[in-house]
Amino acid sequence: MARARQVKIRDVAQTAGVSITAVSHALNNKGTLSEATRERIKSVAERMGYQADALARGLRRSPLGAIGIVLRSLDSLGEYHVPGVDVFQRTVGVLSAKALERGLAPMLVPDLTGRSIPTISFMLDGYVVLNPHLGDPVIELLRNRGIPYVTQGADPQRPEFTAWASEDDTASALAVLDHFAAEGARAPVLVRGTDQNAWNLDSEAAYTGWCRRHGAQPRTYAVPEGAGVQGGLDVVERIAGDGVPDAVYALTGRHAAGVLAGLQARGLHVPGDVLLATGSDSEHARHARPPISAIQFDPESTCNDLLDLLQSRIAGENPDSIRRTATRLRIRSSSRRGDG
Repeated sequence: MARARQVKIRDVAQTAGVSITAVSHALNNKGTLSEATRERIKSVAERMGYQADALARGLRRSPLGAIGIVLRSLDSLGEYHVPGVDVFQRTVGVLSAKALERGLAPMLVPDLTGRSIPTISFMLDGYVVLNPHLGDPVIELLRNRGIPYVTQGADPQRPEFTAWASEDDTASALAVLDHFAAEGARAPVLVRGTDQNAWNLDSEAAYTGWCRRHGAQPRTYAVPEGAGVQGGLDVVERIAGDGVPDAVYALTGRHAAGVLAGLQARGLHVPGDVLLATGSDSEHARHARPPISAIQFDPESTCNDLLDLLQSRIAGENPDSIRRTATRLRIRSSSRRGDG
């Protein structure tokens, strides 16, 4: 992917409808501009990817051998260490190790649209963006600055963008639902997160399609990812109010742990009364009582695919090969009727 042309100060001035001097004063906090005008000019400059620093301009013309990693799910949560959730640590660990093996220095970067991002963040050779959201401002920023990037999971805003790799979320959801059916469940419900990313959207589409083919009424409940275990506990009240189902597929491990606790608090037995599985294996799933069946990812394959795609884009190529990694359903006591 070739870099976009360098945005110049006159481009910012023209877009903002002000003089070059006004742009300079706004960006350097000088002059007598009103605060509203100053902020508007800064916003235009940031959106256009204007970079006034001469060192940054020079570095962006020369490869650093360094790439950025952005975790949009954790940016959304506002915390980067979520107790009991180890999928992000595993993914980042594998991605970083694989990058180092290729001679690339990985750099973890928080939300690129934040106000305290170090300047070097925009000098990196490219980015891996994990789980971008619908209309993600980080994707827009990278596009505007001409910085090569790839994504884990499709960009929901741009179906034409094909430089992405991910676990096969559709196949994962169908594996869980087919397992439920094999255990006698006929009316499963889905508990998904509220983040508008491909994982949530594709999993719900797979669930809705499965229900249609099996003559079941879809019942989807959206719970904020940040609500954690308590969110899963709380949603049981809503689910039970609509009628106790025979199976629950909760995408996140924390929600699944809360659903388990909520069902048990109502005197329901898992798996005897309700089967339960989660779309993301975690400490919550493994250590629950009973242990919760879960989708197990293959981060090594996915991370290799992401780095292959990114290095191609950094080299100016335009790879159009979507990569999907197979997952494994780890069946545990929570979804085996024989254990009930």
